[in-house]
Amino acid sequence: MLYYLSLLEAHLSELRLFKYITFRTLGAASTAFVVSLLLAPWLIRKLQAINFGEQKIDDRVGGLGKQTKVGTPTMGGILIIAAATSSTLLWAIPTNTYVLLTLGTFVLMGGIGFVDDYWKIKRKNGLSVKAKFAAQLGWAAIVFGVLWSVPEMRDRVTDFMVPFCKQPLFQMSMVVAFIFLVLVLVGASNAVNLTDGLDGLAIGCSNSVAVAYLFLTYVAGHSNFAEYLQVPSVQGAGELTVYCGALLGAGLGFLWYNCHPAKIFMGDTGSLALGGAIAMLAILIKQELLLTIVGAVFVIEAASVVIQSSYFKYTRKRYGEGRRVFKCAPLHHHFEFVEKERALVEKREPELVETVIVTRFWILSIIFALIGIATLKLR
Repeated sequence: MLYYLSLLEAHLSELRLFKYITFRTLGAASTAFVVSLLLAPWLIRKLQAINFGEQKIDDRVGGLGKQTKVGTPTMGGILIIAAATSSTLLWAIPTNTYVLLTLGTFVLMGGIGFVDDYWKIKRKNGLSVKAKFAAQLGWAAIVFGVLWSVPEMRDRVTDFMVPFCKQPLFQMSMVVAFIFLVLVLVGASNAVNLTDGLDGLAIGCSNSVAVAYLFLTYVAGHSNFAEYLQVPSVQGAGELTVYCGALLGAGLGFLWYNCHPAKIFMGDTGSLALGGAIAMLAILIKQELLLTIVGAVFVIEAASVVIQSSYFKYTRKRYGEGRRVFKCAPLHHHFEFVEKERALVEKREPELVETVIVTRFWILSIIFALIGIATLKLR
């Protein structure tokens, strides 16, 4: 919205700053960060007042001493969505199709998570897997319909881009392109959801991905840079850089209160919203498979759950009893159990293992994000 102030630069030359994506990205990040910091205390008190807190600890991690987390306010994703959305609408061009699609995905996925969180608290059971998938599938169909209805977007949506390659590997059919879009959207949103299990883990890794896609969207939206680096040029995608800035600012503001010991959890409201938004950024600039590198921590976490579940079912069917690859899945809980067992053997109190694991996962996430950015040159 503030972009339109640049139209008045003839009267005040300083207003030309609002034309520049870099300036508006910094503004969006700063605004979202401040909004998060200011709204968080109020939201925490409000959620505590209506008893919208963590109801119980997952039985799988019952032996890790997490009882103190019960009662911690959840549904903090509301804060991330509110801060990032309001900041984006303020600093980006609000009529940009790419921004609207990304914001729509962000809010709708957050809405699905909100219903799931709300029912977990009020009904003790959240949305079923089928209901979640149906809602995600419905939105994916709408997104695909919008992309297919615009000739320029239609040509890109069928491109199958591979990291390190300058040209599309092949052209997908309409049906295959839709299935691919659904896989990316549903897969990313649920991968972030599975990663959300330790204080600051999911939001910290999401911030690294947001920074990576901030660079990627800026390059995709800048024709000269896109041509030089030989990546898909997407006219208008530069406005997504402003959104990435807002998402980063909102994420940092939320992390202020979500770091250990967390005063608020994002819940499915936040994790599904973040995963959906990240997926849309990748889809719109045709860097879907690069997301497996940039967001490798999310991929590894999701893979650990699939491996654990598949192996357990296989061994139960073959040997009559289920066996496990990891002590617990997702992977971050496996490392918690390993550290606890080590502490018992060494007859010492477990260290702040949660903080150690989260910090190391952040480091890995930053490394993967840098590798993803580096692929822009390695083509």
